[in-house]
Amino acid sequence: MVYDGVLLGLIVGLLRGGWRQGLLRFSQIRLIAGWMFPFLLLVQFMIFYAQEKWAWLASINGYLFMGIYVVGLIFLWLNRQHKGFWLIFIGVLLNFIVMAVNGGRMPVSLSASEVLGPYYTDMLKSGSIISKHYMMDASTHLSLLGDIIPLSKPYPRTQVISIGDVVMNFGMFLFIQSVMVVHKKKDNQQGTKPHHA
Repeated sequence: MVYDGVLLGLIVGLLRGGWRQGLLRFSQIRLIAGWMFPFLLLVQFMIFYAQEKWAWLASINGYLFMGIYVVGLIFLWLNRQHKGFWLIFIGVLLNFIVMAVNGGRMPVSLSASEVLGPYYTDMLKSGSIISKHYMMDASTHLSLLGDIIPLSKPYPRTQVISIGDVVMNFGMFLFIQSVMVVHKKKDNQQGTKPHHA
């Protein structure tokens, strides 16, 4: 998920750019249709929780997630002038493609998911996981783009991610650094320029 890139970007940005100035610059981020990002996250959380109560919602969640990805791609395209956004766009697009060719769900490698423990792998095998994920098998298309990368200790969060997730997180990290650090350098350069009468 993109949260890792955001968190790491914030920590490094604050260390490099200074706590007060870093937070100030982060709060001044202006994006076209900036409301889309938190709105899409909220919709995803609502689907995750509601699909356990309503079977009809679980049956169409793949189409709903595809819709979320399309809107997200539009948002990223509108803001492509920002540093890192092209990488975020590519990462989201890679995840969108592999989900689109697999019925709207993200294939997960069973061997990679072993880092999540037997409870998760048992659910993955039985197909009882009600979400946008399913166990990768012989019928999976573009399996290389699925969740095939296991992360565990010493990484702080145990998870299984895709190549698209890696690209997306790197792009988000670069974007936050450009906001919290690069601008500060530019300001310093401007402040040292000689003034002419």
